[in-house]
Amino acid sequence: MFFLFISGTEVARVPGLSAAGANVDVLPFTSGADADVIRFGHPMSIDCFPLDPDGHPTPAIITRAAVLEADVPVCVVRAGSFLPPEPPYVELGAPAGHDPSLETAVPSAGDIFARGAFFSKNSVTSERVMLAESVPGGTTTALLVLRALGYDCMVSAAGPVNPISIKEKIWSEASSRSGIKSGDCAGEPLRAIEELGDPMQAAVLGFVSGLDSKTEVILAGGTQMLAVAACLRAMGNTGKIKVATTKYVASDETSSFNATAAELGVETYVAPLDFSSSPYKGLADYERGYVKEGVGAGGIVLYASYKGVDVSRIIARTNELYKNILEPKA
Repeated sequence: MFFLFISGTEVARVPGLSAAGANVDVLPFTSGADADVIRFGHPMSIDCFPLDPDGHPTPAIITRAAVLEADVPVCVVRAGSFLPPEPPYVELGAPAGHDPSLETAVPSAGDIFARGAFFSKNSVTSERVMLAESVPGGTTTALLVLRALGYDCMVSAAGPVNPISIKEKIWSEASSRSGIKSGDCAGEPLRAIEELGDPMQAAVLGFVSGLDSKTEVILAGGTQMLAVAACLRAMGNTGKIKVATTKYVASDETSSFNATAAELGVETYVAPLDFSSSPYKGLADYERGYVKEGVGAGGIVLYASYKGVDVSRIIARTNELYKNILEPKA
């Protein structure tokens, strides 16, 4: 089963932080639109397709391609998104996250954790689950949580230029406001999320905690899911943790994804997506460092492989879907 946790944080509104959208006032609402794209092929909760300022499409288009090619069952979990999606979804009753540089980020982190655990404990019977996310601004909240847990790291960005100085400024301000320095939350992951994180982190952490110990868990995402993995380790989880991402994150020299994964002792899967031959600049530019990851794009390739679907089919379907966006049928 593939679970997509959609969430939101006011951090997404910080100018210059995210290359995922041209309008910072619209950007926080794109997680619901990502869920729409997976289900319908186009957004219904907002009136435009999620594109960055240069026309690069949301990685939800890759996820939809894999869902169609491999017939992947999807469950959308709303964990603090600003708007609900149009497809049926599970509601965890979580408010959107605040900007941690200004105030406590997720005051109800403990409650969200408990709801996530209740949901999985009472409804999930699959032997394997894949957990993905859509959280605009979520790499920054991931950075803050990882720092609070004691990891000297840097996250990637949704564009070829990583706004590291902005992220460091947010860390400095959030640390000053909360009084949390690097490593202060080494044994308190929920405190780290409450003060510095986002609702998705609390929801996924709780969800994993509520699963049967025999259930195989794959965290589908880049640094955002490494933050969840770090929280699991901080809770005493010493077992196998697998994080699936794309080659665009794994090869990002401005990010410490590989080093942090090694430090956490987690297994990684790197999806061999390749859009270098795509006739569409919006997709070909993925090879130049745009977008990189999100909405389980790396993990869904792994999921599809379990069902015998090669990545080449996903790439071809993604090109087809993007063509339909650029050249809609009358």
